[in-house]
Amino acid sequence: MISALLAAPPRLGGVRVLAVDGPSGAGKSTLAAETVEALGSRAALVSTDAFATWDDPVAWWPQLEDGVLTPLAQGLPGEYRRMDWTSGAPRPGELVRVEVPEVLVLEGVSSGRRALRSRLSWLCWIEGGTETERLSRAVARDGETARAELRRWQLFERGWFAVDGTREAADQLV
Repeated sequence: MISALLAAPPRLGGVRVLAVDGPSGAGKSTLAAETVEALGSRAALVSTDAFATWDDPVAWWPQLEDGVLTPLAQGLPGEYRRMDWTSGAPRPGELVRVEVPEVLVLEGVSSGRRALRSRLSWLCWIEGGTETERLSRAVARDGETARAELRRWQLFERGWFAVDGTREAADQLV
């Protein structure tokens, strides 16, 4: 994947954008972290988890667009305010600065959305097994108290992906 990504043209100004998308609990964060580690200082990572909440799974997009994507396309650093969940309820957290990288790795549900596809250099879709398997992994990660919200999230993302056509648009299926 890294070779194909680096061979693809930059489409966000001079930045190549890799979207790692797929359903919750599929392994997106793990693959994205491994990719960023392999690319080293050439890459920056932004996760949609830094924006999304249970009640706002995808409508937060303008924050990412205005704060990160538009500045990077202009060759300028971007920034965003990461969602802080430490109190149990989402609230605005720390300000994160994103220097202009060679590769921006966007990771998370809706990172490969139709609105961004013309600016992506590579879209990787991760299957991650059945809904039951993915729910088990997500509960193991987030805790049993999150099970009902995670199940509700799964139902939302199933509809989102069907309408957005994310999997069908992917350059690579994992």
